[in-house]
Amino acid sequence: MDMRPNSDEARDIAYHFHGYTNAQAHEDVGPLIIDRGEGVHVYDNNGKRYIEGMAGLWSVGVGFNEKRLVDVAHTQMQKLPFYHNFSHRSHGPAIDLAEKLIEIAPAPMSKVFFTNSGSEANDTIVKMVWYRSNALGKPEKKKIISRMRGYHGVTVASASMTGLPNNHRSFDLPINGVLHTTCPHYWREGQDGETEEAFATRCAQDLDDMIQAEGPDTVAAFIAEPVMGAGGVVVPPATYWKKIQAVLAKYDILLIADEVICGFGRTGNMFGSTTYDITPDILTMSKQITSSYFPLSAFMINDRVYDPIAEESGRIGVLGHGYTASGHPVGAAVALENIKIIEENDLVANAVARGSELQVALGDMTSHPLVGEARGVALIAALELVAPEGHAAAATPGKLGAHMNTIMLRNGLISRNMLDAMAFCPPLIIKKSEVTDIMNIVHKSLKELASEV
Repeated sequence: MDMRPNSDEARDIAYHFHGYTNAQAHEDVGPLIIDRGEGVHVYDNNGKRYIEGMAGLWSVGVGFNEKRLVDVAHTQMQKLPFYHNFSHRSHGPAIDLAEKLIEIAPAPMSKVFFTNSGSEANDTIVKMVWYRSNALGKPEKKKIISRMRGYHGVTVASASMTGLPNNHRSFDLPINGVLHTTCPHYWREGQDGETEEAFATRCAQDLDDMIQAEGPDTVAAFIAEPVMGAGGVVVPPATYWKKIQAVLAKYDILLIADEVICGFGRTGNMFGSTTYDITPDILTMSKQITSSYFPLSAFMINDRVYDPIAEESGRIGVLGHGYTASGHPVGAAVALENIKIIEENDLVANAVARGSELQVALGDMTSHPLVGEARGVALIAALELVAPEGHAAAATPGKLGAHMNTIMLRNGLISRNMLDAMAFCPPLIIKKSEVTDIMNIVHKSLKELASEV
């Protein structure tokens, strides 16, 4: 007799181990099962419709039913469903995609290395940075500086660079040689009477002091998102990136721009590095590169990074690193078509226009007693909630945000609370009327939250 559970929810609880989930609580709460998608909306298995205010996981730029991506994946599956790039092998889609990425790069780049997720890309970058230092005869130059609340993935190395406590607790992380400097969140980290520019100066000085304390000859790279995503949608203060880059240049330290969330239009330019006048040596890409229709990631490196690595592989006889699915032909074909859709439909301009409406509407909410700050750029934003003074939620960071998240879900909007910051990162295809729909739900949910708190 078949004793398996007879509903999707029960089967999920019985067999499915989830990421970023309280596994024990999940046994009681159960899953929200998403059945299908259409544009900026998704539908659960009971037919309820939601606005996907997070584009899945900051990633579905062209919406949830783009036929062009489905068709190109099908065509490529029929022609060449898989091939690798080991031992001098290649294929057309990977070559075309590498060429396209170099063409649209925000700074001069030399080569593209393909991986399968943002975490995997950043993990590989750590190895490449170490490899390069050895190639240069600087084996002590291995340390990497990240930032508190920065997010760079969940592998051993990438989770170490991530600056969020729950990515370290009980995992024995971070590993040695990974350091974290000041989070550039002016609203939260700025001191009384300190201007935004003065705060940026202090952030740069904190970085300089850390480099000096560690020894400049031991620090290889600095990694950062142009705009922080999972750490709370933290927009850098004015002059921040200019001052940070000056510090790195002074000590010959590589700059890694993690564009996994910011890339492909999210900040109002194809890359966040353009938005903030960043000139990276290495640039990480994933998520919107395929609108998450297929797992694919990559990083670009300039000649300064590539040349020593190439020379070292020549000395050893091989670059002993790679992945079976690196530059997967189906993923590469989907990425190329996805970038075409972004360009042809001018979705970067749409991110600016719709993002402006979103930012203004969220800014208008700062007069609400439960709202501390609205922040963002183009089509990525956050609304930071604050509990009333003396309320129990004030002593438990994240409690208010989790409550708001539940209410918005009930009202048909999927967001994500990062502690008490509610994130908004809808698909790039969003229409003006759909931005209005989001804000109507946020208004309604804030009112319900106030009554329930």
